[in-house]
Amino acid sequence: MEQPKEEKKLKRGLSNRHIQLIALGGAIGTGLFLGIGRAAILAGPSVILGYALAGIIAFFIMRQLGEMVVEEPVSGSFSFFAHKYWGSFAGFASGWNYWILYILVSMAELTAIGVYVQFWWPEIPLWVSSLFFFIVINTVNLASVKVYGETEFWFSIIKVVAIIAMILFGSYLLISGSGGERATVANLYNDAGFFPKGWLSIAGDGSYQGLLAALVIIMFSFGGLELVGITAAEAENPQKNIPRATNQVLIRILIFYVGALFILFSLMPWRSITAHTSPFVEVFNTLNSYQFALWGKTFYFTSIIANALNIIVLTAALSVYNSCVYSNSRMLYGLAEQGNAPHFLKKLNKNHAPIIAILVSAALVFVCIIVNWIIPEKALEILMSLVVSSLIINWIMISWTHLFFKKKLKNQNRKTLFPSFLYPWSNYLCLLFLSGVLVMMWFTGLKVSVELIPIWLILLWICYRLVKKKKGD
Repeated sequence: MEQPKEEKKLKRGLSNRHIQLIALGGAIGTGLFLGIGRAAILAGPSVILGYALAGIIAFFIMRQLGEMVVEEPVSGSFSFFAHKYWGSFAGFASGWNYWILYILVSMAELTAIGVYVQFWWPEIPLWVSSLFFFIVINTVNLASVKVYGETEFWFSIIKVVAIIAMILFGSYLLISGSGGERATVANLYNDAGFFPKGWLSIAGDGSYQGLLAALVIIMFSFGGLELVGITAAEAENPQKNIPRATNQVLIRILIFYVGALFILFSLMPWRSITAHTSPFVEVFNTLNSYQFALWGKTFYFTSIIANALNIIVLTAALSVYNSCVYSNSRMLYGLAEQGNAPHFLKKLNKNHAPIIAILVSAALVFVCIIVNWIIPEKALEILMSLVVSSLIINWIMISWTHLFFKKKLKNQNRKTLFPSFLYPWSNYLCLLFLSGVLVMMWFTGLKVSVELIPIWLILLWICYRLVKKKKGD
């Protein structure tokens, strides 16, 4: 008799170095390169403490996800766990919320890419650059998962080298005194102290300021850390490589975020920071006054640094978009396996990449090209404002799902290979912290984003009921 054809599965093509750099790349994005300025204005030097606190919360959530992933390294990640341990609607809502979240992030990053390209070629329309990199990155993801892993590896290497170079050079400026009279560690406390605007206070225009207000901005810098969980189904030896990558997240956050901020606030008075300031801009601007002689000629750093900075932020945006395409296609594949998405989304190409899931996600992201064509001056602002609600829902559902996961395993007297820290208190702390962020969002100009959350959940429930009805459940 003819043997039934074996169903093609996702291939474990991500090595340890891929997983390590994918985890690192998830922690380093445009939030570090360009997003620090607004938080610094709200809190002053105390924003350093804010990034450390938010980093610890992000690490707790990573460990909670990591415990589930190591126990069951499957496609769909936290959507699979929500479906299995919480309920079918939780799995449906978690997966589709994550998919929509990174569709929006994809659109925002494609828009940012177009802006960075215009630095060199301002005559190129925003939509042309977005379309070009839209095609390139989706083509990369249609190749094998190893090609994605290799691409993300080198994107992350560029970001890591840039941050380390900035921290080392900033340290040199401080220690040697070459940073000028204003470059001193005393900048951290000599102007109204380390908490110049307190934990929470009201500014002259009636808006809120202080460290708690800055946490709203800070938390969103860590979006993308959960990507490690998505890689589990295609990781080589996930029981070994996932814990290693997860455990190093906290160290990386301390080095790259806290270290970079320490240098930034030491090199210049915090009141001179603007909403568009980044550690790289400030350190590299210091370089602009430097020159060196070679073969009897004098060379200046100005144009070199400006171009280097643009390459770095362009790389960061491409890295984020690359990971968005990867994670969205795997989430759709996982939803299809759960029965929460059409079965045809499970189709794999000869490279074991979920081709239909990639193309469906790409079709929706293509709307971004049209938005950039019609309203290029408002596209980025509109898209980023829509991301906020989905991101908070995602983190809350991961931590809450972990509570159900642990309860189920406790009833079965099972012990896990990679237990999370301080269960269940770390879960309660994370949920309380994220609820507090929602409260601060309400009072700091993001009220609409908070109001959208129940509306979005109701819409997901309606879609869920329609799917169940069609299946006859």
